[in-house]
Amino acid sequence: MLYIALAIAFSVAVSVLLKLARRANVDIFQAVATNYIVAAAMAYGLLGATPQAAVAAKETYVPLLLLGVFLPAIFVMLARSVRSAGIVRTDVAQRLSLFFSLIAAFAFLGDVMTERKGLGIALAFVAVLCVLWRRDRGQTDRAGWTAPLAVFVGFGVIDICFKMLAKAGAPFPSAMLASFLIAMVLCWIVVIGRAIARKAPLSPRSIGFGVLLGAANFANILFYIRGHIALPNDPSLVFASMNVGVMVLGALVGAIAFREKLTWLNWTGLAIAIAAIGIMTGA
Repeated sequence: MLYIALAIAFSVAVSVLLKLARRANVDIFQAVATNYIVAAAMAYGLLGATPQAAVAAKETYVPLLLLGVFLPAIFVMLARSVRSAGIVRTDVAQRLSLFFSLIAAFAFLGDVMTERKGLGIALAFVAVLCVLWRRDRGQTDRAGWTAPLAVFVGFGVIDICFKMLAKAGAPFPSAMLASFLIAMVLCWIVVIGRAIARKAPLSPRSIGFGVLLGAANFANILFYIRGHIALPNDPSLVFASMNVGVMVLGALVGAIAFREKLTWLNWTGLAIAIAAIGIMTGA
């Protein structure tokens, strides 16, 4: 379980870095673009990944292009979400996005609905509503739920794309590296364009921050994969431990380190989210 603990720690570390980005005067576009250089290099060096297997079939073109767009877009939305809604709400929205992708799997990928899955999905949506609910001076705080809701949907779309790549026969490391490279190219086109237009000159601070972000992002993925390798007969245990662990640690870090204010309804939503994952995995 050491690998899972490390994956949980690095996943929350990504949220913390994004929370600190604005305070550190970091240009998030440059940081995200640099992140994909680091992540791609680490995927190649540590996993021996090559993109050829992921681009061998025409069926992979659409999901790879979608990933190239959605991966950096969701990173920017993550940064916005942790600023406006906090680490707790953002991490819960990210972890519950798997239920959104399950619905698509039933509709488009031939998965079969069961009572357990149906109950898990229903509880997940109740949890999202409870966790994201905020009130500010008697008015619903729209900024506090629109960004994490976009995270919820966006990560669901990303998971669907990876499912499509797996169905087409692309190995996960290969698909991951190919999507990182596409995202990297698109991001740097935006970054260079903004620099030429003098909207955001290249900043060593932002690029250095992106190196940290990329290392934490890839470490999360690497240790999660190694957790599955170390426990090949207990995928549900790895899955449940990872998702519940991130939500619990994220809640503690958000509430203690950043003093994020949560209502009893938000805490209830967190408990429901944990129950939903437990039901889905039989934990």
